[in-house]
Amino acid sequence: MSWTVVLPYFNEVAYLPATIASLLAQNLKPSRLILVDNASTDGSADLARSLTASTLIDVLHLHEPRPGKINALETGLARVETDFVATCDADTFYPPHYLETADAVLRESDDIVAAMAVGSQKTAPRVKAMIVSAILSRQTHTGGFGQSFRTSALRQAGGFSTSQWSFVLEDHEIMQRLFKIGRAKHVFDLWCTPSNRRADRANVNWNTGEQLLYHLTPFALKDWFFYRFLARRFTQRGLGNVNLREKTW
Repeated sequence: MSWTVVLPYFNEVAYLPATIASLLAQNLKPSRLILVDNASTDGSADLARSLTASTLIDVLHLHEPRPGKINALETGLARVETDFVATCDADTFYPPHYLETADAVLRESDDIVAAMAVGSQKTAPRVKAMIVSAILSRQTHTGGFGQSFRTSALRQAGGFSTSQWSFVLEDHEIMQRLFKIGRAKHVFDLWCTPSNRRADRANVNWNTGEQLLYHLTPFALKDWFFYRFLARRFTQRGLGNVNLREKTW
């Protein structure tokens, strides 16, 4: 058993069909697909069950009533039994070679703890991501929609938990802990396409100054940046992880 896909969702009726179809169509089939309903109110849970009813892939449907993507990820990851795990977003298209490419990356070396997608199928964003990731190699350049992990390393780092981090930007914070264990690798052919609704993200993201400071802060001071500086500012602005449930962005 090599791969599990964990897909948390909240009120995603409009996007689940395309996302689930793309995951079921992978060249390298996951051993298990874990779908975590974060207390949807729009029928998403029933839709997820109907969309996966006829697949031969093992599908586990879970319900996590605690609001917030981190809680849904924690619940899903507790049921992972495979060597590798991909955390996916319910509004994202994954090309057929996605898991196959991530698998090749993570099998290259035991010190590679994460395989990171580099943007959509468009060439320019992928080239930019490759260049930036080569220069700033111990920083995160991929959102949670495009991250895959070595399961043992993810658990060694503490996994997703509000006791570790309860704010938005959980995709960057989890990598801060993983970089202490090993390295991440970005590959040009590892890409996926999030929906185009990701426009105004002021309520779920850092500001330009905070992002710039992240890039400028040496890795030795990154713990200070996240757990002393950014956590305090996010608390003041009310940027808790539960904000990701509000699709105004």
